[in-house]
Amino acid sequence: MKKNRFWIIAVGTLAFILFLLAAFFIYNKVKSNDISLTTDDRIDVTPQQIRSMRAIGQWEFLSISDEEMIDTIRRGIFFDDQLVRIYYGTMRLGIDMQQLRDSAFTSRGDTLVVALPPIQLLDNNFIDEARTRSFISKGEWSGADREALYRRARQKMLRQCLTLENLRRAQENADEQISDMLRVMGFEHVSVTFDTSPLNPNL
Repeated sequence: MKKNRFWIIAVGTLAFILFLLAAFFIYNKVKSNDISLTTDDRIDVTPQQIRSMRAIGQWEFLSISDEEMIDTIRRGIFFDDQLVRIYYGTMRLGIDMQQLRDSAFTSRGDTLVVALPPIQLLDNNFIDEARTRSFISKGEWSGADREALYRRARQKMLRQCLTLENLRRAQENADEQISDMLRVMGFEHVSVTFDTSPLNPNL
């Protein structure tokens, strides 16, 4: 009777140990196969995307047409010589996307922050010389005289057109159009900033 009881206890103990080993094995197996769900909130712009944006080159956001009448008088003893010329110009404000820096893109939470080059005058030769004409031409005038009038017309157009208001309008257009482009590229939330360098029309 005692012998049978011993075997019953031994078999039960062995079964309990095997149960513990099996449970430990199964626990480790399940733990190693756990699926960990994480969210990657990083916003990455690839080098290829940056190259594509630089390839755009000059991107115009505001075009301003201007017409200026410039005159000069040369006093004489009996008669005065006078030259009056009319100049037409179109100034294009925009961004040279080739100036886009590799570090122009950063993230703030789920928002892509873009630091763009400054709005600038895209073409310094904005006067249409083919349309320039003399309104009044009395006396003899040299090429240097006409060049002096051209420079005066250019300076006046720069003062008339490169205003803070026009710069602000160009920035607003740039913000809207570039934000739309980046959303098409897959970036849902976009914040656009501009380089704070002063506008340099190369006077």
